[in-house]
Amino acid sequence: MNNWISEAVFYHIYPLGAFDAPRSNDCFSPPIERLAALGDMVEHFLRLGINAVYLGPVFESDAHGYDTSSFFHVDRRLGENATLKTAVKTLHEHGIRVILDGVFNHVGRNFWAFRDLQMNGPASAYADWFDGIDFSRSSPYGDRFSYNCWNGNYDLVKLNSANNAVLEHIFAAVRMWLQEFAIDGLRLDVADCLSFDFMKRLAGVCRQLRPDFWLMGEVVHGDYRRWVADGILDSVTNYECYKGLYSSHCDKNYFEIAWSLSRQFAENGIYKGLQLYNFVDNHDVTRIIDALARPEHLYPVYCLLFTMPGVPSVYYGSEFGMGGRKNKTDDWPLRPGFNWREQQEKSSHRDLAAAIARLAFLRRGSPALCRGDYRQLGINHEQISFLRQTDDERIVVMVNASDKAMPFRVEVPFDMGAEAYDLLNEQTIAVGKRQIACEVFPNWARVLRV
Repeated sequence: MNNWISEAVFYHIYPLGAFDAPRSNDCFSPPIERLAALGDMVEHFLRLGINAVYLGPVFESDAHGYDTSSFFHVDRRLGENATLKTAVKTLHEHGIRVILDGVFNHVGRNFWAFRDLQMNGPASAYADWFDGIDFSRSSPYGDRFSYNCWNGNYDLVKLNSANNAVLEHIFAAVRMWLQEFAIDGLRLDVADCLSFDFMKRLAGVCRQLRPDFWLMGEVVHGDYRRWVADGILDSVTNYECYKGLYSSHCDKNYFEIAWSLSRQFAENGIYKGLQLYNFVDNHDVTRIIDALARPEHLYPVYCLLFTMPGVPSVYYGSEFGMGGRKNKTDDWPLRPGFNWREQQEKSSHRDLAAAIARLAFLRRGSPALCRGDYRQLGINHEQISFLRQTDDERIVVMVNASDKAMPFRVEVPFDMGAEAYDLLNEQTIAVGKRQIACEVFPNWARVLRV
């Protein structure tokens, strides 16, 4: 039912960072409508070929957004519920879909039910709302009880998803998000920590209201087919190819990304037909320009991102070459303030956004790139070629990560006419009956409709 997703090009925003919100929530200041800045970004989205926006956490939280204090109220640092409603309506009016972060594994220490537990101890009606509550010992924060948390972070209190009252509270919030804000999907934070029963029930709630509602899970390791299955999720984060996309360039080793693409999507690929969520950076990892050894490789990286199977996503600011390195103590360098007009003017990679826009529109206009099969045609240390095809269209992609123009000689498994059209470079080239021989520009690609 999610036919729209095959043609989606996402733009990922971390709102608390992008819109310069304070790093902590004082819980009493009047709301500031920072989310209204989304309206000014519509022009940029449309120029860039974006037709879907993924907003990181927007609901009331203690600090970084993944420490929720209320599922029913927009974070006062970003505005009010009406601010989000208006922003989504504006995006929809321009043909741009919106998905939000659903943070359901844990909450922050200011979550109302956890505060009641702190106050009332064993007498709290919400003692069973949280996982691993133990009144025989104290927490690292000095609470009169201990509790389970996410990944050793005791500011993130794990919810008890076996408690029906917890589930009904979450589902009531999700129903509100769908009905009042008219969102188009959710990205489930740490989906690899959520129970499959919870995800199935959540999917049922969402799809009862919106059959085309899209559910995508954050999964770092494991067999993605466990999550992307009937009645559970539609997609997951493709961390395997994320790693291959940057390290193949750093190591001059296209064999790495080629192996992943074939393993996942080729004729016998384990994820063939799945629309995985592809990215080269996000709010949790070093930005792509700092992950690469050479900035020139930004161009072949994005050429691969937009031509490989799956759903491409651009992290805010990376289209202008914004940097940011992950460190052990602070993720905020990955989540800076962002004004697209200012960044466009000062960017040292001003051609990159135009290149991404060209790739985005090219992809959206190609059935084969949106949902076609994948077949590798050729591979070398810094060159790769592959076929994407549907019953109605055949596309041959050639990517060159060398700093020199390189000759490609590609055999295809079907007869061609005398010419092929390069959609990316807007050129017609001569081809043989079953062979393409041409040169590919340095750190660039050809996308041939044959």
